[in-house]
Amino acid sequence: MNQYIPLTAIDCLIPSLLIDRQSPPDVLHANAAVRILAVTQLLESLNRLDLSAADAIDLKHITQPCAILLRDGCDLLDVLGQRLQL
Repeated sequence: MNQYIPLTAIDCLIPSLLIDRQSPPDVLHANAAVRILAVTQLLESLNRLDLSAADAIDLKHITQPCAILLRDGCDLLDVLGQRLQL
C-alpha cells in the first residue's frame, strides 16, 4: 500500500496533491473538516441570496470549487476511516 494517495477531485495522469496515509488521525480530520466547513458556509450564504439573476457560468464558478473541496474532504475522511479500522 502506497504511503501517499492522490486527491481524486482532479483526474490527471501525474497527481501533484497527495494525502499522506501516515498522517495522524487528528490532522486528517482537521484537513477534512476545514474543507467541508468552507463549502457549508458558502452554500449557507448562497441560500440566503436571490440567485434568479445568476447565469450558468456564475453557477459553475460557484459549484466547481464546492465539488473540489467536498471531494478533497471525502478523500481525507476515507483515509481517516481506513486508519481507524487498523
